[in-house]
Amino acid sequence: CTVMISTYNADSKKIRHYPANSCLLPLCSLYGLAVTTVEGVGSTTTKLHPIQQRLAKCHGSQCGFCTPGMVMSMYSLLRNHPEPSMEQITAALDGKPAFSLSLFGSLCKPEEFHPRDPTQDYIFPPELMVSDQSSINISFSCLRSSSKWHNINMYNTKGQLRALPHSPISQNIKAENPTISFFQLHLCLHVQTDQKMPDVLDILLSLVPELPAEKTKIYRTLLKQLRTLAGEQIRSLASLGGHIVSRGSVWDLNPVLAAGNAVLNLASIDGTRQIPLNDEFLTKVPEADLSPMEVIVSVFIPFSKEDEFISAFRQAERRKNALSVTNSSMKVLFQPGTDVIEDLAIFYGGISDTTVSARNSCLKLKGRNWNDQFLDEACRLILEEVVVSPSAPGGKVEYRRSLLVSFFFRFYLEVLHSLKMMYPFQYPDLPKEYMSALSEFQEKPPQGMQIYQDVNPHQLPQDPVGRPIMHESGIKHTTGEAVYVDDIAPADGQLYMAVVTSTRAHAKILSIDTSNALEEPGVVAVVMACDIPGENGDADEKVFAEDEVIYIGDIICGIVAETYECARNARSKVKIEYQDLELILTIEEAIEHNSFLSKEKKIEKGNVEDAFETVDKILEGEIHVGGQEHFYLETNSIFVIPRKEDKQMDLYVSTQDASNAQELVASVLDVPANRITCHTRRVGGAFGGKGLKTSYFVAAAAVAAHKTGCPVRFILERDDDMRITGGRHPLWGKYKVGFMTDGKIKAVDLEFYVNGGCTLDESELVIEYVLLKCPNAYDIQNFRCRGRACKTNLHSNTSLRGFGFAQAGLSAETWIAAVADYLYLPHDEVREMNMYKNVTETPYKEEIDPTNLVVCWEECLEKSDYYKRRQAAEEFNKQNYWKKKGIAIIPMKFSVGYNETFYHQAFALVHIYLDGSVLVSHGGCEMGQGLYTKMLQVASHELKIPLSYIHNYERTTATIPNAIVTSGSIDWSNRYFPCYPTNMDWEKGEGHAFPYFVFAAACSEVEIDCLTGDHENIRTDIVMDASFSINPAIDIGQIEGGFIQGLGLYTMEELKFSPEGELYTLGPDTYKIPAVCDVPEHFRVYLLPNSRNPIAIYSSRGMGEAGVFLGSSVFFAIRDAVAAARKERGLNRNFTLNSPLNVERIRMVCADRFTEMVKTFPYKNPSSSILVLFNFSGIYIFTRLGTYYPAMPGLFEKGLVCVWMLGNISVVICHAMS
Repeated sequence: CTVMISTYNADSKKIRHYPANSCLLPLCSLYGLAVTTVEGVGSTTTKLHPIQQRLAKCHGSQCGFCTPGMVMSMYSLLRNHPEPSMEQITAALDGKPAFSLSLFGSLCKPEEFHPRDPTQDYIFPPELMVSDQSSINISFSCLRSSSKWHNINMYNTKGQLRALPHSPISQNIKAENPTISFFQLHLCLHVQTDQKMPDVLDILLSLVPELPAEKTKIYRTLLKQLRTLAGEQIRSLASLGGHIVSRGSVWDLNPVLAAGNAVLNLASIDGTRQIPLNDEFLTKVPEADLSPMEVIVSVFIPFSKEDEFISAFRQAERRKNALSVTNSSMKVLFQPGTDVIEDLAIFYGGISDTTVSARNSCLKLKGRNWNDQFLDEACRLILEEVVVSPSAPGGKVEYRRSLLVSFFFRFYLEVLHSLKMMYPFQYPDLPKEYMSALSEFQEKPPQGMQIYQDVNPHQLPQDPVGRPIMHESGIKHTTGEAVYVDDIAPADGQLYMAVVTSTRAHAKILSIDTSNALEEPGVVAVVMACDIPGENGDADEKVFAEDEVIYIGDIICGIVAETYECARNARSKVKIEYQDLELILTIEEAIEHNSFLSKEKKIEKGNVEDAFETVDKILEGEIHVGGQEHFYLETNSIFVIPRKEDKQMDLYVSTQDASNAQELVASVLDVPANRITCHTRRVGGAFGGKGLKTSYFVAAAAVAAHKTGCPVRFILERDDDMRITGGRHPLWGKYKVGFMTDGKIKAVDLEFYVNGGCTLDESELVIEYVLLKCPNAYDIQNFRCRGRACKTNLHSNTSLRGFGFAQAGLSAETWIAAVADYLYLPHDEVREMNMYKNVTETPYKEEIDPTNLVVCWEECLEKSDYYKRRQAAEEFNKQNYWKKKGIAIIPMKFSVGYNETFYHQAFALVHIYLDGSVLVSHGGCEMGQGLYTKMLQVASHELKIPLSYIHNYERTTATIPNAIVTSGSIDWSNRYFPCYPTNMDWEKGEGHAFPYFVFAAACSEVEIDCLTGDHENIRTDIVMDASFSINPAIDIGQIEGGFIQGLGLYTMEELKFSPEGELYTLGPDTYKIPAVCDVPEHFRVYLLPNSRNPIAIYSSRGMGEAGVFLGSSVFFAIRDAVAAARKERGLNRNFTLNSPLNVERIRMVCADRFTEMVKTFPYKNPSSSILVLFNFSGIYIFTRLGTYYPAMPGLFEKGLVCVWMLGNISVVICHAMS
């Protein structure tokens, strides 16, 4: 939704362009500004802009849903900077999802592109330059509500503040002073608070080089924080004043301004005054706050002093476009020429509702010398004074407390280093190994390399098979002309639907009162289970909940209205009464209550028990792998149009399984399937999440259309989509491994449980895949695995790219690592020793030829310079205590397809017209995986006609009935030939479960920051056996995108639920997927040459899902770095890391003096106001307790808040206590 906002500055006579999220901008706020959308950049009917041409031809789009945003971000950059640097280009893409990465690679040739033509750009509207728009007072009123918007120039012609309207909007009025932007005094910088963040950035960038370095310390600190503040689109139109006055706890600039003694200039109709931007202002103490009718006009930022030092720190789940977990700014002023503290200021954000100050600690530390004794006392005082609430949003209490002292330690070292630079003969050098604590990771533009085998030189030039053909919709992706469901024009009489979902995870429905909702203006109907003429869903799941709800998000009814806003607002008017039932949320609870979705399944090879008797050593352990949200950019989208005759209905759906949607709607409406036609032109990302569950959304909309007789549009908002739909299954795995002292593994016994959620969905298939794929690439002669899918009261988890193997593969590499650690052997040596080497059988007795697995492994070792870089990493680790590098190489045996033959069947309908043109219809859905492009290539090759003669028709059940779901990495182009016979007998635990295997190896190198848990992805090399690739560009894009999605699964993405089963991580502000800043600095993909797959069309292989697991190479590279840190600290080498391996887990497992301080210095309750009720043998006692210890990480989600200590008595405080 990115657009370009253009403004004209009457003083400088310059036009400035900003990228902005249109969904966050009230239209009224754009009065006097120019707006350019992607349609204004270029189109297929006019002329493509070079950005659009390059992005499409360089394979920079996949599903295309986010591509217009990429285009607009780069276009805005080019309008401001016609010749941008690579750093500026990377910054312009801050926070953008990294699903497609070939833009940074070598799959395009620059000489193929036309240069930029400035005459193609729209000019800024002259009428907006003639008059001063900011001097106009204008008001807007909303036709459908009582809302009003006022744009007010708050200054009269004499520069005096006007009286503000007496209305609720007074606190949100935008201050306009067009005559002054900023000016410099002798002692400070004066910045107008209506300055946009990019303008503030420009001011600081221009000012810093002109002033002596000692005066600009605070400005350089502000610059550092500005570069990571939000994303480019949000930062572009955010104002400094808005940032200051909103005083969010995680706002990064306020602590810096407070530490720098900034002063706020306020104005009202009564006059002007100044207040300090200090801790009292930030905590909203009334005496230090704005009065109701005051506005912030400007902020004075003093120059720094010679003996003054200021720094700022932040740590987030993702380096760019993410709110801080904790941020801080610290300043110290020394008595001239000494290290005696004259003044000290310490501010923290992200640990409370507001920014807090360690004021008392600073007062106690004044007059102290800046030395090690001071450091220890300062850390103790900070930990005692600054309280992190056990119920802080996002949890991570122990981690946040560790950051309090980790940040201060870094500040302490920075100041020591600066003192040494200023007075080289007065202070000793910092220990060399501590120097690494001073530096923070610097973003570098990613560089890609893609190597593949070209087609035979004798192949005809017009034959496209094997060539990197551009995505068939690539140009339309970049111009915004690609039509998705919500782009379909409104139909006559169209209505909108929003759903009312359960607020209880497990409860009986006692009553549903919709009368108030029906009285709302614009509401047409409420649909629920009683309105369904046929079946309410199927045996697995209901369309509308009737008597019982089984998870938070269970759909109870739908509100149908004339506008979506009306439908959404009316949801709160529906009154539902519940009676709570027993709640099961976790795998452990499900096991305890014997709550399962399927029977236990098992695979066994050899004699495991006998083998355990003969091995040298047995290790046992477990691993937890968290879930993952699909986070497709296009949420579930449905548009249903009832026809006027024969009960026919057209369904326009963003789905992977059009036939299933058709079948379910026909059953729900009690009509034959031939009356229901499902259409899917393209899907804006799916990853497995738009299969079964989407069909229930379609059915709900179809019931609404049936009841009202009108077309119904049902587009889920992001929060609803995440709340209602499930994702990747969390897994709990237990292992028992028997091995010899040389590292050879003789026996493995595994037990797995996955959290399936409230209904079966794909959970049985997932646990089957976990068992079938859990050995990964390792040939274990005595092997046993068992598994079950647990039934809980969470949303129903489903398939997600690489499902089953992504979790089970990580488990395999964990027990391999455990063996290597125990024996003090290199991990790569133990992996190679136990890999498949010769033709043999899998544990389920399917033959496997691992020749190319070995080749991939050896090629990856060579191309990555693994041994040389391994040695370099070890040398780096010897010289750096607070930064550590790690490197890991991981083999992969990925099983493609399904273990039942019917999943591999498909067919196509080809129309050949008299003019020679061809229309191709088939049962596959285009989701960004390039299926339609490959189908065009296959048709062109087989019919021996140019690509331009062929057109892909939309996926529709009218032409292709009963098609199988598009998923599982099986290319539909592969289905053009006879299907693959597969089978699996679970009674015997054997079968020919998969058509073929995909082999690969990946090597990744990282660097971690032991003080914060942050990490940097330095380099990744992937060698993949794609055999003969039908389209190398598409296949490499799938490998890269899959790898990045795996990177998110294993290192970043985390789902958090409340003890009541409510999903906390709803939306992009709390759930972080990888962005461009997370792409490895060097990312190289090699397709193995001279490889063939005789059972597939043109000897190709499916690449859609295999890349996900390769992201685990980053996980184990981080583990390698952590092991180096733990070894140096004298900690146990045998440890288990769970997934996701995020900043919190990395920091806390790199235990050191500061994490020990967190345990040593518990909280002191400053007010001693908490009353606790004890029950001793029926005697109830109230008491006050002043010291408590926070819950260990991970326990907060299970309900544990803290443990109170009173002498020898421990009291556990849980959420359930009243």
